[in-house]
Amino acid sequence: MSFYAGPQQGALALVESPAQLLNVIELGRHEDDLSGVKVAVLAPVAGLTRTQLRSMVHLARDAGHPVTWHEPRLGGLSVARGVRALAGELAGIRRLVVGDPYSGVIQVIIGVTRLSEVTIVDDGTATLEFARQWVAGEHLSRWHQRATPTQRRQIATLARDQIAGTVRRRLSPPSSCQLRLFTCMPVAVPGVRAIHNDFSWVRARYPAPQVKPGADLVGTSLVESGVVKADSYLSGVEALITRYGADRYFAHRKEADWKLDLIERMGIRIVRAALPLEIIARRGPIGRTVVSFPSTVVHTLPIVLAGSDAQVVVCEIADDWYEPQTTPRADAFLGRVTTTARGSYGLATAAY
Repeated sequence: MSFYAGPQQGALALVESPAQLLNVIELGRHEDDLSGVKVAVLAPVAGLTRTQLRSMVHLARDAGHPVTWHEPRLGGLSVARGVRALAGELAGIRRLVVGDPYSGVIQVIIGVTRLSEVTIVDDGTATLEFARQWVAGEHLSRWHQRATPTQRRQIATLARDQIAGTVRRRLSPPSSCQLRLFTCMPVAVPGVRAIHNDFSWVRARYPAPQVKPGADLVGTSLVESGVVKADSYLSGVEALITRYGADRYFAHRKEADWKLDLIERMGIRIVRAALPLEIIARRGPIGRTVVSFPSTVVHTLPIVLAGSDAQVVVCEIADDWYEPQTTPRADAFLGRVTTTARGSYGLATAAY
């Protein structure tokens, strides 16, 4: 499979989420030599993530990016299958754009491919943890990941750590591969060039949004990832609906149907958006107040909604919301998400 002729030849973007694909488009607008970079989508098996990715593929193609669709998670040995399926597209690639440095497929590709440049685009607030781990010299592991008790999982964890160690060596300053970071997050990583994402593509494509009276509430998958208690989260959502008069709840793409059904019974409309919230919000209409738990949108929406009358408000996670097995690392991470958003954009704190 050949690449389009042009300055992007020899480059490939690997994405696994709608936010990653959006940010590849933003990177292409920011840097001429990556405009029209080819994109390989590593699709999830099912769910809203897959739906949003399908919608984003159309926008990426409209923006000049050729896109291919891959199914690396169907069947056994998914990582090996995924890498093998991409072999043809990886031939001759020297520059790689990736959205998830924690992904097993992407870590293997970085470990076995000779690259001159790797650019990581935002996949949300995980970028903050990536930067912290990189500076601290730690292996790359997700902020909500807990120790696995079984021997089988311990072996899998060891193998993953070995791959992560290889990735670190491949991308460290002594290597010949340059590491870059395209992000809207407030991070500084020694030896890594940070490029600021100002969402210029979204803001150019869509005019300033209509702002409607009242509030919108942005959901989170902290319950589904085992970080917070379901009953505490639901009580908090109900209190916020009452306090702010919210009439729409934008569901996170990983939220469970049973939880959303319970929230809908509180008298709020559930919105399962077919595109990332950054696009939905900019396209409008959007609430005059947008209330969000600690998540990516407390960093992205203030940029996307700049110049409008909409205000983003962040809701902290109370100590008694956490599940007993939640690690201090998760609490520290969510606190860092909130603190940095307040420092960067002056966000107010939601009151229950």
